[in-house]
Amino acid sequence: MINLPSEPTEIICVACPKGCRLEALHENGEILVTHEGCKRGREYAVSEITDPRRMVATTVRVEKGSHPLLPVYTASPFPKGRITELLTALRSVKVPTPVRVNQVVLADALGTGIDVIASRDVD
Repeated sequence: MINLPSEPTEIICVACPKGCRLEALHENGEILVTHEGCKRGREYAVSEITDPRRMVATTVRVEKGSHPLLPVYTASPFPKGRITELLTALRSVKVPTPVRVNQVVLADALGTGIDVIASRDVD
């Protein structure tokens, strides 16, 4: 059972460029969404309340590369509550060169099934 907030939650939807303001009401364990601008708004509001996720972009160290740091990103949105834990794990990652764009730098990060991927080449 998901622990829902007792008060209505105001959310700005980012599922499309419109940025609609949504209000999610919680009644009897169900999430009711009002003011949704499109059908994706309800899905976004429910996922934002039950399992918020974010794309993560950061850098990791490179061994003997032309650049000291390698930009990386998560292959899909990562659980918001575990982002700090992911960043801590990435601090200890040191990638050997050469590195190619889209190369998996950290597979199955923290057991989530989400890979961390290189976003540039480093020789």
